[in-house]
Amino acid sequence: MYVDPNRNRNASNLCWLMPYCRPELPRVIGAQILYLVSAAMALVTPLIAARIVDRVIEQRQLSLLTGLCLALIGVTIVRDGAYYGNQMWMERAGQNTVYRLVSDEYEKLHTLDFDYFNHTRTGDIMSRMTSDTDAIRHLLSWVSYQMLNCVVMFVGALAFMTSIDWRLALALACVTPFLFIFTHQFSTKAKPLFLAIRNSLASMNSMVEENIEGNRVVKAFVREDYETGKFDEHNDDYMDRNMAMAMNTRKYLPRLDWLGFALQLITLGFGGFLVARGAMSLGGLVAFSSYLWMIDGPVRQFGWLVNDWQRFNASCVNIRRLLTATPHVKNTKAAREGTVPDSMRGDIRFDHVDFAFPDDPDTLILHDIDFHAPAGSRLGILGETGAGKSTLVNLIARFYDPTSGTVTIDGIDARRWPLKQLRSQVAIVAQDVFLFSDTIEGNIGFGASDEQATDSDFVRRMAQIAGADDFIRRMPEGYQTVVGERGVGLSGGQKQRLSLARALADDPAILIMDDTTSAVDMETEAQIQQHLKDLDDRKTIVTIAHRISSVKDCDLILVLDHGRIAERGTHDELIARHGLYEHIYEKQLGQQADNLRQ
Repeated sequence: MYVDPNRNRNASNLCWLMPYCRPELPRVIGAQILYLVSAAMALVTPLIAARIVDRVIEQRQLSLLTGLCLALIGVTIVRDGAYYGNQMWMERAGQNTVYRLVSDEYEKLHTLDFDYFNHTRTGDIMSRMTSDTDAIRHLLSWVSYQMLNCVVMFVGALAFMTSIDWRLALALACVTPFLFIFTHQFSTKAKPLFLAIRNSLASMNSMVEENIEGNRVVKAFVREDYETGKFDEHNDDYMDRNMAMAMNTRKYLPRLDWLGFALQLITLGFGGFLVARGAMSLGGLVAFSSYLWMIDGPVRQFGWLVNDWQRFNASCVNIRRLLTATPHVKNTKAAREGTVPDSMRGDIRFDHVDFAFPDDPDTLILHDIDFHAPAGSRLGILGETGAGKSTLVNLIARFYDPTSGTVTIDGIDARRWPLKQLRSQVAIVAQDVFLFSDTIEGNIGFGASDEQATDSDFVRRMAQIAGADDFIRRMPEGYQTVVGERGVGLSGGQKQRLSLARALADDPAILIMDDTTSAVDMETEAQIQQHLKDLDDRKTIVTIAHRISSVKDCDLILVLDHGRIAERGTHDELIARHGLYEHIYEKQLGQQADNLRQ
């Protein structure tokens, strides 16, 4: 189920949640009918007890005892059965609602662009998907029932108490205004405290997640004590936030408890006086005392329900921020109209492109990038770390949009291509290799069609092109070997080759290799380059590298320097210019340079 995140953007949290709850409406209505039955039985019980006291005990009408006891047992059975059914249906409704909500959150994450993830902590996202959604389930399944029960029992009990003796009921009603005053104060101060607790928990989760991923680095530098100290700081902050909430609770809950004690004192004192004067029957006082618990319980419980309500509101705020987040990169109107060809040839042109990140528009990362790479050609990009190489290729797949200028694919502005179609034809083998906790075959076939992903011959051919087949076959279970999380257990070069095989299996028109062979030896790199040349279909291959050997055979080489194209041309043309490219060449290859020129 998908709910428009911008619908009722300024509505209350309950109104915002209603579309997720609507499919459960029949179940909720059934649960409320069962609740009314349960509540009615609970309200009738003290009346039966009063009749037992007045008729059986005081008036000695023993013949009524069996019937009244059976009635009491029957009412209890009906009440408990209705309560059980209500709880089961409400829990199911809450679970189903949260299921739809989490599905929308997960789908939303896939629509957001790089800029969102650059500025949002992983722990924060995980908190929204887990603890925040559980707070919503808790309110729907349990708190909603308790709130309704508090209101119904309070009002119903007060009505029955008034019918028994209006004077005693009026005396109790004098206490209730203080209940609402204290509850309002409690609620107002609890809301910001819950938001602070939630943010502190997200920060601690991010720190833990980072340490789990970087545990090898921590051990390698013997920084366990340092990281433990950092965690203790986060943990102390989380404890302080919770203690602040506990102090607020300590301030107001005793006042609510004292209200409950005042109700008991009034009932026993004033009610006993009325019984002694003969203005009220003993059975009436017994019933009154039973109804008192129906008033006293909500009074004592209301503080905890306010806590749960504010936790729900804090959670909704964070989830709504996720669902209403707007990506900077999305399908344009032209892309939605579908006026582009079904297939892509791979012609790339940058027309005087400038780029700055959305959160820092005044700092240009790329300046006046202008080049043309025909379909089927090989483009090499060389430059120092931070020169803007990876940013440049991210514009091809529209992970970002240029600040000015245009990027065209096959002569069509990249913004006119539907995102799914564009990215299905542009495969990037990133610097930071990510492998799933799956078999090697599953990782390679990740981007392929369902038929090809399960075709062992196809998967093996992709691995051969990427130079990975030999080491895969030497593994205990070959292509069925399960790699650890993020490829733990594989060397850097092995992970790079698997990542390249995965990209090739996607059969892209444009293959971008971002320093893909940096961790393999030069002989293996040469084999991979030769395999890529021998592909059956001609792909546009963009190679980002620090090593000259990776780009020397490209049709066009761009040398980036601080976000600008400092030099361009073929290997021989750039060597002849005696510029930055030749300086890098001489520095890397030294005395072998003369031999490689030949």
